[in-house]
Amino acid sequence: MCIGVPLQVVVAEATQAWCEDTLAGGGQGEWLDMALIGPQPPGTWVLAFQGAARQTLTETEALQARAGRQALAAVLRGEADVDTYFADLVARSPELPEHLRPKAKASP
Repeated sequence: MCIGVPLQVVVAEATQAWCEDTLAGGGQGEWLDMALIGPQPPGTWVLAFQGAARQTLTETEALQARAGRQALAAVLRGEADVDTYFADLVARSPELPEHLRPKAKASP
């Protein structure tokens, strides 16, 4: 299974950046290749996969990605109720993506 990890840029250099999971603390991190997204300033959240930053994230997106990873870990531990990890989804009705929504009929 391949799952990206949300990390925050701590030290930025020309083609790489030292990134950490600042939400978890502990100072564990890794050097990421920034070639796919370009140089990013410290504080920027990125989605890391196999030693490279794949895309930038908002802080909200980073928190949601982290919660999803925590939910997966909970399921692997045998927990059945993972709603707390998806609070942004539990209280809302699903919506169709824009391209699947019915088109409004043109007025004559």
